[in-house]
Amino acid sequence: MTWLGIGVLVIGIALLILVIVLIKPLLNLAGVLTSVQKTTDQLPQTVADLTSKTTEVMGTSVETLNQVNTRIKELSPLFYTVGNIGRATNRLSSLVVNVADETKVKTESANEFTTGKNLEGLYGVLTLGYFLFKSGKK
Repeated sequence: MTWLGIGVLVIGIALLILVIVLIKPLLNLAGVLTSVQKTTDQLPQTVADLTSKTTEVMGTSVETLNQVNTRIKELSPLFYTVGNIGRATNRLSSLVVNVADETKVKTESANEFTTGKNLEGLYGVLTLGYFLFKSGKK
């Protein structure tokens, strides 16, 4: 054998050892690729199922929103009425407060007049007589 033959033989033995060492990782890689192929084969059916479920959920959501909108339209006049009653009550309470303030001012000025003229007793007797007269009519 010549040097060239010996070199080719050494290279052949090295490649044989390399193939023997790489057989196990290559078989594992083949198994992984087979699993990936099985998973990707199921993917279109999974996507179709997911799409149909999403469509159903969206349809149900639209129906629910339509029902809510219908109920809100039915309740809107009630809310307007409650708002109007609230505003009317506010105006009425403001009017009562104004009348009470005016009465208070008038009463204070009358009280000052009676105190200044020493007429408290006379007004007390007149008030008592008025209440007795009113209770006698009942």
